[in-house]
Amino acid sequence: MDNVSENNRLLEVVDLKKYFPVKKGLFSRVQGYVRAVDGISFTIGRKETLGLVGESGCGKTTAGRTILRLLEPTGGDVQFEGRSVFELDKGEVRQMRRNMQIVFQDPFGSLNPRMTVGSIVGEPLAVHKVANRKERKEIVKELLEKVGLSADAINRYPHEFSGGQRQRIGIARAIALKPKFVVCDEAVSALDVSIQAQIINLLEELQEDFRLSYLFIAHDLGVVQHVSNRVAVMYLGKIVEMGDGESIYDNPKHPYTVALLSAVPVPDPKTKRKRIVLPGDVPSPVNPPSGCRFHTRCNYVMDICKGEEPKLTDRGGGHVAACFLKDGIPS
Repeated sequence: MDNVSENNRLLEVVDLKKYFPVKKGLFSRVQGYVRAVDGISFTIGRKETLGLVGESGCGKTTAGRTILRLLEPTGGDVQFEGRSVFELDKGEVRQMRRNMQIVFQDPFGSLNPRMTVGSIVGEPLAVHKVANRKERKEIVKELLEKVGLSADAINRYPHEFSGGQRQRIGIARAIALKPKFVVCDEAVSALDVSIQAQIINLLEELQEDFRLSYLFIAHDLGVVQHVSNRVAVMYLGKIVEMGDGESIYDNPKHPYTVALLSAVPVPDPKTKRKRIVLPGDVPSPVNPPSGCRFHTRCNYVMDICKGEEPKLTDRGGGHVAACFLKDGIPS
């Protein structure tokens, strides 16, 4: 189902599920579940970037946080270097944190305003007892310079920096322990377009220098195109299409992917792309549609789509799609 060899595999997600209970009434009885992540599987190789894209509310962020065990899973498994993340005890999870980190979406809310930049970036080093205080200070200065900030920023506070600079601080904190895997949770979506390009270039440089693997979560396929080796498209808790970046962008196999791509701006004013506006609203993850979850908004819906859930099937070269359209999307 993917092109990641067994020897090069760093992370493997198997049928991952995360449900949130919906409680109502005087006694807060569980009336149902929000199926935020409902059985997704993929692998990420060493020094590889997998882009995870989809509309807001499709479960991307929940998936990323569950993989890191910031949220406890409802089902499934995550294997990191051959070990199950969900079977680790507290001490082992603490040790795992050195190799698995996250860059949060909000560069304003993810930094403690009462802590100096030096304390923020140096906190992982202090928690894991890496070096003494004097050595940690030098490591923090090096990290700040590595992400494009001056060493004298160490004594300043987050409110003194712009949004792009704050995200650089967050990235410095994430790489402080030299992890192997980083979840970038909408890491550039809150930034101006020009700053987005700078942060993406920085992430690519750090990937080369630190041999990092990324799960790059975003809703903008245009951004993901430039940073990802492979792309997984998510809709209502399910992965509906996955493949290498070139294959997904040049030859999408799922109607939802086609609609997402139609919204990506084309940098050539002479080129016009027909925008596909999907009918209706995204269904509730508490009560998702039967069969294919996308069938209520699909322009090519068939009777089989309403009663049977399509499986991810190989369309050639490791490109998989969950759709009953055998010959691709009609032109």
